[in-house]
Amino acid sequence: MSRSDAAELHGALGDALTEQQEFFRTAGEYRTDGSYVVSRRGADSAGNAKVFQSFEELRRLYDRLPETFDADDVGRTGLTGSRRHMLVRHVCEHPAFDCEIERRNPLTATKVEQKNESGVDEPNPSPPAEIPSMAD
Repeated sequence: MSRSDAAELHGALGDALTEQQEFFRTAGEYRTDGSYVVSRRGADSAGNAKVFQSFEELRRLYDRLPETFDADDVGRTGLTGSRRHMLVRHVCEHPAFDCEIERRNPLTATKVEQKNESGVDEPNPSPPAEIPSMAD
């Protein structure tokens, strides 16, 4: 394989492993290193983003939150400032999390239980498969 072909393949792999989803107010980005970034949609400053080591780390944070939660509950996990509100909005917008905004002031979200065909409550679905890291 030529050097230029290898460089082209490398770029294509990076594009395939990096995926960004934009929602109404937030965005989520799966990076090639396996990390997951939650940011304000259209924002370009680091103050408007939170980097998780993986999507699963965000899932664990969400699972630790109470059934009804707000920015103060998210703040107890170590997030500060407006990123707490951004995270509440992101989990409400992302299809992998079953929750919805209950109140806008103060911003409060509630986890929603899904019912299977028999009408029995089921736990929230698992997130989409994680993108493997380049080290694998």
